[in-house]
Amino acid sequence: MRIASLLPSATEIVCALGLEDQLVAVTHECDFPIGVKRKPVVTASVLSPKATSGTIDRHIRRLVHEGSSIYHLDADRLAALDPDLILTQELCQVCAVSYPIVEAAARRLGGSTQLVSLEPECLSDVYDHVQLVGRLTGSPDEADRVVAGLQQRVSAVTRLVAQREPRRVLCLEWIDPLFSSGHWTPELVALAGGQDLLGNRRQPARVIAWDEVIAAAPDVLVVMACGFSLDRSLHEMPLLEQRPGWQALPAVRCGDVYVVDANAYFSRPGPRLVDSVEIMAGLLHPDLVTRAAPDVARRWT
Repeated sequence: MRIASLLPSATEIVCALGLEDQLVAVTHECDFPIGVKRKPVVTASVLSPKATSGTIDRHIRRLVHEGSSIYHLDADRLAALDPDLILTQELCQVCAVSYPIVEAAARRLGGSTQLVSLEPECLSDVYDHVQLVGRLTGSPDEADRVVAGLQQRVSAVTRLVAQREPRRVLCLEWIDPLFSSGHWTPELVALAGGQDLLGNRRQPARVIAWDEVIAAAPDVLVVMACGFSLDRSLHEMPLLEQRPGWQALPAVRCGDVYVVDANAYFSRPGPRLVDSVEIMAGLLHPDLVTRAAPDVARRWT
Protein backbone atom coordinates (compact mmCIF):
# COMPACT_ATOMS: atom_id res chain seq x y z
CA MET A 1 0.00 0.00 0.00
CA ARG A 2 1.11 3.57 -0.74
CA ILE A 3 0.28 5.89 2.17
CA ALA A 4 0.29 9.70 2.26
CA SER A 5 0.19 11.13 5.77
CA LEU A 6 -0.78 14.78 6.08
CA LEU A 7 -0.48 14.72 9.88
CA PRO A 8 2.62 14.17 12.04
CA SER A 9 0.49 12.11 14.44
CA ALA A 10 -0.78 9.91 11.61
CA THR A 11 2.79 9.44 10.41
CA GLU A 12 3.72 8.20 13.89
CA ILE A 13 0.76 5.81 13.91
CA VAL A 14 1.78 4.37 10.54
CA CYS A 15 5.35 3.90 11.75
CA ALA A 16 4.25 2.38 15.06
CA LEU A 17 2.50 -0.27 12.97
CA GLY A 18 5.80 -1.05 11.23
CA LEU A 19 4.67 0.47 7.92
CA GLU A 20 7.23 3.23 7.48
CA ASP A 21 8.34 1.73 4.17
CA GLN A 22 4.80 2.21 2.82
CA LEU A 23 4.80 5.96 3.44
CA VAL A 24 5.19 7.76 0.12
CA ALA A 25 4.37 11.30 1.29
CA VAL A 26 4.53 13.25 4.56
CA THR A 27 4.27 16.84 5.79
CA HIS A 28 7.01 19.38 6.46
CA GLU A 29 6.31 18.85 10.19
CA CYS A 30 6.73 15.06 10.20
CA ASP A 31 9.98 14.43 12.09
CA PHE A 32 9.48 11.21 14.06
CA PRO A 33 10.75 8.59 13.77
CA ILE A 34 13.85 10.10 12.21
CA GLY A 35 13.58 8.07 9.02
CA VAL A 36 10.46 9.93 7.87
CA LYS A 37 12.57 13.03 7.26
CA ARG A 38 13.80 11.30 4.11
CA LYS A 39 10.27 10.91 2.73
CA PRO A 40 8.81 13.18 0.00
CA VAL A 41 7.24 16.29 1.56
CA VAL A 42 3.99 17.61 0.08
CA THR A 43 3.14 20.53 2.42
CA ALA A 44 4.62 23.85 3.52
CA SER A 45 3.63 26.53 6.02
CA VAL A 46 3.00 30.13 5.04
CA LEU A 47 4.12 31.25 8.53
CA SER A 48 7.67 32.03 9.53
CA PRO A 49 9.21 29.31 11.73
CA LYS A 50 10.74 32.05 13.87
CA ALA A 51 7.57 34.09 14.47
CA THR A 52 6.46 34.80 18.03
CA SER A 53 3.24 33.38 19.44
CA GLY A 54 1.57 36.79 19.19
CA THR A 55 2.56 37.24 15.56
CA ILE A 56 1.44 33.71 14.69
CA ASP A 57 -1.94 34.26 16.36
CA ARG A 58 -2.53 37.50 14.43
CA HIS A 59 -1.56 35.89 11.11
CA ILE A 60 -3.76 32.85 11.72
CA ARG A 61 -6.76 34.99 12.63
CA ARG A 62 -6.29 37.06 9.46
CA LEU A 63 -5.91 34.00 7.23
CA VAL A 64 -8.92 32.26 8.76
CA HIS A 65 -10.98 35.45 8.33
CA GLU A 66 -9.97 35.55 4.67
CA GLY A 67 -10.85 31.89 4.22
CA SER A 68 -7.22 31.00 3.52
CA SER A 69 -5.13 28.12 4.83
CA ILE A 70 -1.90 28.52 6.76
CA TYR A 71 -0.54 25.49 4.89
CA HIS A 72 0.16 24.88 1.22
CA LEU A 73 -0.42 21.45 -0.31
CA ASP A 74 1.59 20.49 -3.38
CA ALA A 75 -1.28 18.71 -5.12
CA ASP A 76 0.83 17.99 -8.23
CA ARG A 77 3.48 16.19 -6.23
CA LEU A 78 0.86 14.31 -4.25
CA ALA A 79 -0.75 13.17 -7.49
CA ALA A 80 2.60 12.04 -8.88
CA LEU A 81 3.20 9.94 -5.74
CA ASP A 82 -0.13 8.21 -6.38
CA PRO A 83 -1.14 7.17 -2.82
CA ASP A 84 -3.75 4.50 -2.16
CA LEU A 85 -4.55 5.99 1.26
CA ILE A 86 -4.44 9.62 2.45
CA LEU A 87 -4.59 10.31 6.20
CA THR A 88 -5.70 13.81 7.20
CA GLN A 89 -7.90 15.63 9.76
CA GLU A 90 -10.84 18.04 10.12
CA LEU A 91 -10.53 18.71 13.85
CA CYS A 92 -8.42 21.88 13.80
CA GLN A 93 -8.08 24.65 11.21
CA VAL A 94 -4.51 25.41 12.21
CA CYS A 95 -3.10 21.92 12.74
CA ALA A 96 -2.83 20.72 9.14
CA VAL A 97 -3.86 21.43 5.57
CA SER A 98 -7.59 22.21 5.54
CA TYR A 99 -9.81 19.27 4.67
CA PRO A 100 -11.46 20.86 1.58
CA ILE A 101 -8.02 21.39 0.02
CA VAL A 102 -7.06 17.77 0.68
CA GLU A 103 -10.43 16.58 -0.60
CA ALA A 104 -9.97 18.51 -3.85
CA ALA A 105 -6.49 17.05 -4.29
CA ALA A 106 -7.79 13.53 -3.61
CA ARG A 107 -10.44 13.87 -6.31
CA ARG A 108 -7.67 14.33 -8.87
CA LEU A 109 -6.32 10.91 -7.96
CA GLY A 110 -9.42 8.99 -8.98
CA GLY A 111 -11.94 6.94 -7.07
CA SER A 112 -9.57 4.25 -5.81
CA THR A 113 -7.75 6.51 -3.34
CA GLN A 114 -9.13 6.40 0.21
CA LEU A 115 -9.29 9.69 2.10
CA VAL A 116 -9.56 9.14 5.87
CA SER A 117 -9.93 11.91 8.45
CA LEU A 118 -8.64 11.31 11.99
CA GLU A 119 -10.30 13.54 14.61
CA PRO A 120 -9.21 12.56 18.13
CA GLU A 121 -10.65 14.32 21.16
CA CYS A 122 -9.36 11.94 23.84
CA LEU A 123 -6.84 9.17 24.37
CA SER A 124 -9.29 6.38 23.53
CA ASP A 125 -9.84 8.05 20.15
CA VAL A 126 -6.11 7.73 19.50
CA TYR A 127 -6.29 4.02 20.30
CA ASP A 128 -9.24 3.74 17.92
CA HIS A 129 -7.28 5.49 15.19
CA VAL A 130 -4.35 3.12 15.59
CA GLN A 131 -6.76 0.23 15.10
CA LEU A 132 -8.49 1.97 12.18
CA VAL A 133 -5.22 2.51 10.36
CA GLY A 134 -4.34 -1.08 11.18
CA ARG A 135 -7.52 -2.32 9.50
CA LEU A 136 -7.07 -0.05 6.48
CA THR A 137 -3.52 -1.30 5.94
CA GLY A 138 -4.14 -4.97 6.63
CA SER A 139 -2.34 -4.85 9.99
CA PRO A 140 -5.10 -5.35 12.58
CA ASP A 141 -3.11 -7.73 14.78
CA GLU A 142 -0.16 -5.35 14.97
CA ALA A 143 -2.54 -2.50 15.79
CA ASP A 144 -4.01 -4.51 18.67
CA ARG A 145 -0.50 -5.20 19.95
CA VAL A 146 0.46 -1.51 19.77
CA VAL A 147 -2.71 -0.38 21.56
CA ALA A 148 -2.30 -3.01 24.28
CA GLY A 149 1.24 -1.82 24.91
CA LEU A 150 0.15 1.81 25.16
CA GLN A 151 -2.69 0.94 27.53
CA GLN A 152 -0.34 -1.05 29.76
CA ARG A 153 1.98 1.93 30.07
CA VAL A 154 -0.88 4.24 31.03
CA SER A 155 -2.13 1.69 33.59
CA ALA A 156 1.35 1.53 35.12
CA VAL A 157 1.26 5.31 35.69
CA THR A 158 -2.28 5.39 37.07
CA ARG A 159 -1.46 2.63 39.55
CA LEU A 160 1.50 4.60 40.85
CA VAL A 161 -0.40 7.86 41.38
CA ALA A 162 -3.76 6.37 42.44
CA GLN A 163 -3.25 6.99 46.15
CA ARG A 164 -2.09 10.58 45.78
CA GLU A 165 -4.26 13.66 46.03
CA PRO A 166 -4.50 15.14 42.50
CA ARG A 167 -2.29 18.17 42.12
CA ARG A 168 -3.88 21.43 40.98
CA VAL A 169 -2.49 22.11 37.52
CA LEU A 170 -2.84 24.84 34.93
CA CYS A 171 -1.77 23.95 31.40
CA LEU A 172 -1.22 26.73 28.88
CA GLU A 173 -1.40 25.75 25.21
CA TRP A 174 -0.50 29.24 24.02
CA ILE A 175 1.15 32.28 25.57
CA ASP A 176 0.11 35.31 23.49
CA PRO A 177 -2.85 35.33 23.79
CA LEU A 178 -3.30 32.90 26.65
CA PHE A 179 -5.03 29.62 25.84
CA SER A 180 -5.96 26.96 28.36
CA SER A 181 -5.71 23.32 27.34
CA GLY A 182 -8.34 21.41 25.39
CA HIS A 183 -9.28 18.11 23.77
CA TRP A 184 -7.19 15.29 25.25
CA THR A 185 -4.88 17.28 27.55
CA PRO A 186 -7.13 17.48 30.66
CA GLU A 187 -7.50 13.71 30.47
CA LEU A 188 -3.72 13.24 30.25
CA VAL A 189 -3.31 15.43 33.34
CA ALA A 190 -5.91 13.39 35.25
CA LEU A 191 -4.22 10.11 34.31
CA ALA A 192 -0.93 11.55 35.52
CA GLY A 193 -2.33 12.43 38.93
CA GLY A 194 -3.48 16.00 38.44
CA GLN A 195 -6.51 18.22 37.98
CA ASP A 196 -6.42 20.60 35.00
CA LEU A 197 -8.08 23.66 36.55
CA LEU A 198 -9.07 25.49 33.36
CA GLY A 199 -8.92 22.64 30.84
CA ASN A 200 -11.63 22.22 28.22
CA ARG A 201 -12.02 18.45 28.04
CA ARG A 202 -12.90 17.03 24.61
CA GLN A 203 -13.35 20.59 23.33
CA PRO A 204 -10.95 23.04 21.66
CA ALA A 205 -8.57 25.04 23.82
CA ARG A 206 -9.99 28.46 24.64
CA VAL A 207 -8.66 31.95 25.15
CA ILE A 208 -8.47 32.82 28.83
CA ALA A 209 -7.93 36.05 30.71
CA TRP A 210 -4.93 36.48 32.99
CA ASP A 211 -7.38 37.13 35.83
CA GLU A 212 -8.59 33.52 35.41
CA VAL A 213 -5.04 32.28 35.91
CA ILE A 214 -4.68 34.37 39.06
CA ALA A 215 -8.03 33.16 40.39
CA ALA A 216 -7.18 29.51 39.65
CA ALA A 217 -4.01 29.81 41.76
CA PRO A 218 -2.41 26.65 40.34
CA ASP A 219 0.10 24.69 42.39
CA VAL A 220 1.73 23.55 39.13
CA LEU A 221 1.92 25.49 35.88
CA VAL A 222 2.87 23.68 32.66
CA VAL A 223 3.50 25.58 29.44
CA MET A 224 2.88 23.41 26.40
CA ALA A 225 2.66 25.86 23.51
CA CYS A 226 0.95 24.07 20.64
CA GLY A 227 3.44 23.12 17.94
CA PHE A 228 6.37 24.75 19.74
CA SER A 229 9.59 22.97 20.63
CA LEU A 230 10.97 23.26 24.15
CA ASP A 231 13.48 25.95 23.17
CA ARG A 232 10.89 27.98 21.32
CA SER A 233 8.55 27.92 24.31
CA LEU A 234 11.38 28.85 26.69
CA HIS A 235 12.03 31.91 24.53
CA GLU A 236 8.43 33.04 25.12
CA MET A 237 8.43 32.66 28.91
CA PRO A 238 9.42 36.29 29.69
CA LEU A 239 5.98 37.27 28.35
CA LEU A 240 4.44 35.37 31.26
CA GLU A 241 6.91 36.68 33.83
CA GLN A 242 5.92 40.25 32.92
CA ARG A 243 2.28 39.63 33.85
CA PRO A 244 1.06 41.34 37.06
CA GLY A 245 0.84 38.89 39.93
CA TRP A 246 3.15 36.32 38.33
CA GLN A 247 5.40 36.09 41.36
CA ALA A 248 2.41 35.57 43.66
CA LEU A 249 1.18 32.42 41.88
CA PRO A 250 1.60 29.35 44.13
CA ALA A 251 3.31 27.46 41.30
CA VAL A 252 5.87 30.24 40.91
CA ARG A 253 6.47 30.58 44.65
CA CYS A 254 7.05 26.82 44.98
CA GLY A 255 9.20 26.49 41.86
CA ASP A 256 6.67 24.28 40.08
CA VAL A 257 6.58 26.00 36.69
CA TYR A 258 7.57 23.75 33.79
CA VAL A 259 7.99 24.08 30.04
CA VAL A 260 7.62 21.03 27.82
CA ASP A 261 8.28 20.07 24.21
CA ALA A 262 4.64 20.19 23.13
CA ASN A 263 5.46 19.83 19.44
CA ALA A 264 6.81 16.33 19.97
CA TYR A 265 4.40 15.20 22.67
CA PHE A 266 1.31 16.98 24.01
CA SER A 267 0.24 18.64 20.73
CA ARG A 268 0.57 15.45 18.69
CA PRO A 269 -2.35 13.01 19.14
CA GLY A 270 -0.56 9.81 18.24
CA PRO A 271 1.19 7.09 20.23
CA ARG A 272 3.41 9.61 22.02
CA LEU A 273 0.43 10.96 23.96
CA VAL A 274 1.23 8.07 26.28
CA ASP A 275 4.74 9.49 26.63
CA SER A 276 2.98 12.74 27.54
CA VAL A 277 1.14 11.02 30.40
CA GLU A 278 4.48 9.73 31.68
CA ILE A 279 6.11 13.15 31.28
CA MET A 280 3.29 14.87 33.16
CA ALA A 281 3.35 12.28 35.95
CA GLY A 282 7.07 12.89 36.35
CA LEU A 283 6.41 16.62 36.80
CA LEU A 284 3.53 16.16 39.25
CA HIS A 285 4.86 13.20 41.24
CA PRO A 286 8.64 13.02 40.76
CA ASP A 287 9.05 10.75 43.77
CA LEU A 288 6.94 8.12 41.99
CA VAL A 289 7.68 8.63 38.29
CA THR A 290 11.08 9.50 36.84
CA ARG A 291 11.24 12.99 35.41
CA ALA A 292 11.78 13.38 31.67
CA ALA A 293 15.12 14.45 30.26
CA PRO A 294 15.82 18.22 30.21
CA ASP A 295 15.43 18.35 26.43
CA VAL A 296 11.81 17.22 26.89
CA ALA A 297 10.65 19.10 30.02
CA ARG A 298 12.39 21.76 32.05
CA ARG A 299 11.70 23.65 35.26
CA TRP A 300 11.44 27.40 34.69
CA THR A 301 13.35 29.44 37.23
